[in-house]
Amino acid sequence: MTTQTATDERTAARRRRLVAYTRWIEELCRDDPGARIALRSGLRRDLDDVPRMHRFVAPWLPQNGQVLESEQRAYYAVAAMIAAQPRSSYATPDTPETDPPADPDSAASQEAPAPRYGTSLGLAFALAVIESPGRERQIRESTAESRLNLLTRQSLNGLHRHLPAAVRYLREVDVPIDWAQLLSDLIAWPTHSAKISRRWLQHYYLQRTRALHEHAQSTDQSGAENPNTTA
Repeated sequence: MTTQTATDERTAARRRRLVAYTRWIEELCRDDPGARIALRSGLRRDLDDVPRMHRFVAPWLPQNGQVLESEQRAYYAVAAMIAAQPRSSYATPDTPETDPPADPDSAASQEAPAPRYGTSLGLAFALAVIESPGRERQIRESTAESRLNLLTRQSLNGLHRHLPAAVRYLREVDVPIDWAQLLSDLIAWPTHSAKISRRWLQHYYLQRTRALHEHAQSTDQSGAENPNTTA
């Protein structure tokens, strides 16, 4: 096995674990109102001020050596943001399971294969603009762009402070969040904030440009099919 192959496999395994964790948190919040309240209580709180969350989050923390506090904080913050969504946001109920898997790594390995990377927060902000109608699109563009730029300028503490409101805005306009990718980015923020910020902004503007191009093509095609239509 080459070094690159081994690295790719570790990255894919890590992605599967993050997907398994965030999916389990979503299912838990959907099926157990008490657990959802407990997780939501940790929104914007420090690790030493979230005693009700430990039962659910602690078993999922990586066990390969000492886990950095910033990584722990990311797990707790994402769980709290998932719990803070409207309950109608969650998928159709299956069988409730309130306790974490005895072996989260085994649970992750049983998940369906996940892509190596997910949808970035930048793309989510772009969708908030693209999928809104008429005049509202212009308002959302200004809001989305300013919120995204604010996030990219933050330290880790600043990001944790501003992220819940940004995520709430996206969920209020029914834009899905790739929780696993957000968790991955939040974990990596202390050392890779510049790279993550660049990716968020690039994805935002790329998707906005693509949508404008598709709209222009659609308008041109409509005009060609209806040459007698006046503005």
